[in-house]
Amino acid sequence: MQKLHLVMGGRVKNPQGLEFVDLKAIDVVGVFPDYASAEEAWRGAAQRTVDDAEMRYVIVHMHKLLEPDLPAA
Repeated sequence: MQKLHLVMGGRVKNPQGLEFVDLKAIDVVGVFPDYASAEEAWRGAAQRTVDDAEMRYVIVHMHKLLEPDLPAA
């Protein structure tokens, strides 16, 4: 089964949280077929903004949102 992951990021209101300042300015890095490739993309995006505490990138487990009743592997 394909387990899709979304990597996205943007400026957050509080560096400790995940509330984005401007949803129209979200940087969608891409959708990836597995966690390993999503993590690699996430690391690259996060590394580019490492000096900006208000920029945050995350990995969203889309497969858990699309099919929440499937058992974990």
